[in-house]
Amino acid sequence: MDSENRRFVRIRAGHRCEYCRLSQADSPLAALQIEHVLPKKHGGGDGRDNLALACVDCNLHKGTNIAGIDPETGRLTPLFNPRTDEWNEHFIWHGVVIDGNTPVGRVTAYVLDFNSSERMEFRRFLGGETPVN
Repeated sequence: MDSENRRFVRIRAGHRCEYCRLSQADSPLAALQIEHVLPKKHGGGDGRDNLALACVDCNLHKGTNIAGIDPETGRLTPLFNPRTDEWNEHFIWHGVVIDGNTPVGRVTAYVLDFNSSERMEFRRFLGGETPVN
């Protein structure tokens, strides 16, 4: 992946994790990472339509996952796709908690561990919910 694509992805994402919305400015020790929405293991490529910006926590939890089990329905459900899904349709802030309000949102919040005690404590430290815009 070339530097121009990396730059494009960072700007398109507003220098913010496209999953949990953590800003690069709030993560000075760890640069946000370019990740493959559809991992290469599953046939994904390096095109801009398959790249997203992710914080270290989201990227590590996502790994090569493309789906998970919805904790509410028990059904296999795809993860949030920042290239085709709207964040506000799948997630809602409750203070420092990011809740999924659709099956895709619930699965993504669970698999990516949005609401671990460490991540919620960090959001508290930052002053509450991370702005979506």
